[in-house]
Amino acid sequence: MTVRPSRKQARRDALFLLYQRDVTELTMEELVEGLRLREGYAPDDFTVSAVSGVLAQREALDAALAAHSTSWTVARMAPLERSILRLSLWEMESGATPPEVAIDEAVRLAKRYATDEAGAFVNGVLGAIQRGREAGDD
Repeated sequence: MTVRPSRKQARRDALFLLYQRDVTELTMEELVEGLRLREGYAPDDFTVSAVSGVLAQREALDAALAAHSTSWTVARMAPLERSILRLSLWEMESGATPPEVAIDEAVRLAKRYATDEAGAFVNGVLGAIQRGREAGDD
């Protein structure tokens, strides 16, 4: 019987696959096989969709992040925080997750796997993007 991960676990899996892709340039197939070997299960549909979506839309996601990050270029962001931001922004744009939930989950991931300061940074960037969208700026 295959165990289906929770949405939080699927999001964490997507984050780590995106992070690995960012720092290693492994192919999607290599990333999936690594997850299967390491965790003992294949990624679920949400994980695959999120990773594929972020990779396909990376330039547009990075442009939005750059436009709302006043102190840091996307290239200067730490790879883990950059991956969290890309994943959350993809979730918001794809409609996979309500924006407030996507932002909360991104902050949670940043605080858990990076630092409290990373959580504040992620919240600030994603909050600015969401406020701009609500105001009709984006």
